[in-house]
Amino acid sequence: MVSKIRIAGFLLSFVLLAAVPAQQKKRVAVMNFDYSAVTTSVTQLWGTNQDVGRGVADMLVDKLVEDGAYSVIERKVLDKIIAEQNFSNSDRADPNSAAKIGKILGVDAIIVGSITQFGRDDKSTGVGGAGSTLGKFGIGGIKTSKSTAVVQLTARMINTSTAEILASAQGKGEESRSGTGLLGAGGSGAGAGGAALDMKSSNFGATILGAATNKAVVEIARALSGKAMSLPTVEVSIEGVVADAAPDGTIIINIGTSNGVKVGDTLAIKRMVREVKDPTSGRVIRRVEDAVGTIKITEADASSAVGKFSGGGQAKVGDSVSNIKP
Repeated sequence: MVSKIRIAGFLLSFVLLAAVPAQQKKRVAVMNFDYSAVTTSVTQLWGTNQDVGRGVADMLVDKLVEDGAYSVIERKVLDKIIAEQNFSNSDRADPNSAAKIGKILGVDAIIVGSITQFGRDDKSTGVGGAGSTLGKFGIGGIKTSKSTAVVQLTARMINTSTAEILASAQGKGEESRSGTGLLGAGGSGAGAGGAALDMKSSNFGATILGAATNKAVVEIARALSGKAMSLPTVEVSIEGVVADAAPDGTIIINIGTSNGVKVGDTLAIKRMVREVKDPTSGRVIRRVEDAVGTIKITEADASSAVGKFSGGGQAKVGDSVSNIKP
């Protein structure tokens, strides 16, 4: 009898948990990390300036997607907005600039970061100096018996409405190996040649610098993912109108990402049937609307959005568009 009661209790708990709707993931975007503090080290390592800040951001996006705590905006979408806004490299870690980009993207938060150490462990006495062998063999030189790479990162999650720092995280990665430089055993070890460095490639990942970078990024991703549930939910009030309604059900509305509209949103479409006025003042005190249907957003820019209509009737120009009220 006791076993049956326990089983029944377990089944009831399972049903109750299944009935609770899953919390919608917070939408975030990851800015290219600022690497101005390590530019000299980067240039010495590869013989030319490489955008390691973008490389770290690309790696962090992959880790956050793997963790599954956030819905992460695609890099190409972010790059497009950055280009349109003429966003400079010096703005990478600025909360106000990042918040502006995040608001246009329609994300809940945007992640900015800095690379504070990237290369040789300065406290290691067994690693050679910079010298003239940097371009050929990498920091530490081929004659060292042991090379140690250290990468340190800081990241902050910014509220796109207020530029407030919602969460911060630090990551440090260290890797040591014998008989090799930071970028491999002998030769230039650059791997990038004249092209842009791909820090997600297996070639870079196999080096001790790549391993140290991966450890630091993993630490940052875990810290940020652990804070996903504690982030405040930003309620955005969306109010607009239908600007165009095609026969095939394609709808264009007159509001976009700057108003909080995001790809994937489902919004209510309503049509006003009458206005109720105060008989003493003539002021409109209520607008009576009928539900027409919904629109699921498939495209959005700063000032407009496109979506597909669903409903029993047909949307018309001038119909109101708003959040679906619970």
